[in-house]
Amino acid sequence: MPKTPVAAEPRTLNTDVAPRHSAVEDVLGILTGTLLASFGLFLLKASAAVTGGTAGLALLLSYAVPVPFGVFFFAINVPFFALALWKKGWNFTLRTVVAVALVSAFSSLHPYALGIEHLNPIYGVLFGNLVIGVGLIVLFRHKASLGGFNILALLLQERLGWRAGYVQMVFDVTVVVAAITVVSPVNVALSAAGAIVLNLVLALNHRPGRYLGT
Repeated sequence: MPKTPVAAEPRTLNTDVAPRHSAVEDVLGILTGTLLASFGLFLLKASAAVTGGTAGLALLLSYAVPVPFGVFFFAINVPFFALALWKKGWNFTLRTVVAVALVSAFSSLHPYALGIEHLNPIYGVLFGNLVIGVGLIVLFRHKASLGGFNILALLLQERLGWRAGYVQMVFDVTVVVAAITVVSPVNVALSAAGAIVLNLVLALNHRPGRYLGT
């Protein structure tokens, strides 16, 4: 009696193994993320607004002292590079140093490329923070960050399971509220709303296990 052929079991994709980014993808990803983040910061500065984290501190200092934002931004992040090296290793740290350096450099490029005579502050602050959030997500997915509170937020997410976006939001709102000593109360309120937009972008789009690229 002939045997009935047994249907082959359908193959399933192994989703436990995450596809790795190539070196070219990492380079392009970091360039893209830093360009987006630096452009968002340019919009904030053009709106006379602030943001959270080390970028917010650098903006505040650049308003008070005639020194370029990029100089302050890199200098403030130097201590956090040591924290990144201790907790995240050389690979993450070197990528973060490169990302911070690129944002510092690109921040001087945008004013020459874009001559903005008038910018609605509501548009500048909200869209600027949205662009920064997208840039940060790109950097996170290529194992880099913009240093500072980004590193602390990522560490707390990995160690305690707290979402990086919500942790960053607490840090950022604190910095923005402190900005009332430098900018007008109206700009502080608008900047706080922008910081919430930025960190909602992170909270909704950067979750453990959601993105498999490494």
